[in-house]
Amino acid sequence: MKTILNVIWLVLSGFWLACAYVLAGLILCVTIIGIPFGIASFRIARFALWPFGYTAVERRDAGAPSCVGNVLWLLLAGWWLALSHVVTGVLLCVTIIGIPLGVANFKLIPVSLTPLGRDIVPTNQPFATR
Repeated sequence: MKTILNVIWLVLSGFWLACAYVLAGLILCVTIIGIPFGIASFRIARFALWPFGYTAVERRDAGAPSCVGNVLWLLLAGWWLALSHVVTGVLLCVTIIGIPLGVANFKLIPVSLTPLGRDIVPTNQPFATR
């Protein structure tokens, strides 16, 4: 079932959302200071491409730098990426078939707002990084 949902997701919205994350990562990697943010964007682009079967878990060892980085991310890129998830999720929830895809879009909103200090892991091992 995960494979079918991932393929439908890829066709309807996953490709464009992943492109948005890659674009944000490329823009953020222009400066040396933005490289950690760009890497986080690339990591989440993969999650946005195949969201079913994966989940985001917080790393307990992230510390204060990731908190400061998340505030900067929110100001630089997080708000418009989260907005794209809201718009796409609402549009997908219009049809009955699109409701699981819309819910997956809403699942990506917290990750798009605060990506630093999180790991993307398969759902069969959500505690693997702890």
